[in-house]
Amino acid sequence: QVQLVESGGGLVQPGGSLRLSCAASGTIFRAYVMGWYRQAPGKQRELVATITSGGTTNYSDFVKDRFTISRDNTKNTGYLQMNSLKPEDTAVYYCNLRRPPATDYWGQGTQVTVSS
Repeated sequence: QVQLVESGGGLVQPGGSLRLSCAASGTIFRAYVMGWYRQAPGKQRELVATITSGGTTNYSDFVKDRFTISRDNTKNTGYLQMNSLKPEDTAVYYCNLRRPPATDYWGQGTQVTVSS
């Protein structure tokens, strides 16, 4: 059974930083593209960033130059370093593992709140 467990969320002031982690178990982590998504209240879930097993990254425009996605295939863990956080970054952040055409796993999410 595949499990993804996110951690590292919390309350932070504008301009602050957080590092999210996603620990995977029950599958071959390196076989998947890993992504971070977020969902704010009343909004649809949106892509934040993705990283392939080989380390190729892709970012949504609203987080470029502020967030960094990474992974450690030896530890079956992925990360999202978030700097210069803004109130509009407030959302539940979800970890995702994907392998086309149809394999898709999600974590339970971790809340990030940016507020003074």
